[in-house]
Amino acid sequence: MKELRREIPIFFTIDDNYAPFLAVALRSLVRHASCERTYRAIVLHQGLNEENIIKLKSLETDNVKIELLPMRENFLKLEDRIENRLRCDYFTLTIYFRLFIPEMFVEYDKGIYIDSDVVLTTDISKLYDIDLGDNYIGACPDYSISTTPEIVDYTIRAVGVKKGEYINSGVLLMNLKKMRDEGFEKHFLDLLNTYHFDSIAPDQDYLNAICNGKILYLDQRWNSMPNYDLEPFSDTFLVHYNLFKKPWCYSGVQYEDVFWLNALECPYYNKLLDLRESYTEEKKQNDEKCFRMLMDRGQEIIDKDITFSKLHESGVRIRL
Repeated sequence: MKELRREIPIFFTIDDNYAPFLAVALRSLVRHASCERTYRAIVLHQGLNEENIIKLKSLETDNVKIELLPMRENFLKLEDRIENRLRCDYFTLTIYFRLFIPEMFVEYDKGIYIDSDVVLTTDISKLYDIDLGDNYIGACPDYSISTTPEIVDYTIRAVGVKKGEYINSGVLLMNLKKMRDEGFEKHFLDLLNTYHFDSIAPDQDYLNAICNGKILYLDQRWNSMPNYDLEPFSDTFLVHYNLFKKPWCYSGVQYEDVFWLNALECPYYNKLLDLRESYTEEKKQNDEKCFRMLMDRGQEIIDKDITFSKLHESGVRIRL
């Protein structure tokens, strides 16, 4: 019984703009939480205003605690410790947050990271209780891109991961102790600082390249993502509105019903409705343009001299 009552840490990271979507995720977490378990939602944020802090904290319950930690303080510590070794042209340090969880939260041997654009449809303790064995992480193959040949080609030829093995980093069951013991953070930073890999999904590509061979592939229902080329799941565990098809931007999105069911019970419901109503055709066309640019950029990276795949094949230690 003591084991069952162990606190379950769930990590998020947001800014003010994403507070309404996180609220929906937190509401779904609370909705399905077992009264026999204790949950700690740890939200690292960039300058949340007081109104958002109050609204998010209002979702807290007796057994689902919500802790809001300013990201700046944590990442200043990291920057000091790693001596400014993170120098990226297009992404700030925060894009890599999930990769630092093992060293930032040494009190936990195991934890969950999930993006904020998700809705749970079952108790997250079921994910936490999965045995990771000797693997670094548990995750699902990236279902949202599985029918996009250009991106699949990129994951194979640039990241060096076989088709069907490239995981989405929006839902991670993490073996924090093993990642610490095996020096995951140092290895990641060494690769980043030495090679400055160009990629279309920085944190996700590093996770795939480093952890491949030590990943437990989860039931895809733990990361159910809209994909209009495939039939939606009849039942899900967690819905992840990945890429551009967000229910607060578009109508008719796969799995949108569970989003609005939870949004209805959030303090941001009217704001979310307003966001969808104000999402113009120009914004939708820009989404399509961005996705095409993503595919084009992936093809450009394949031809570069330095890729995860090429260095791995040349004998450089990429896998941990």
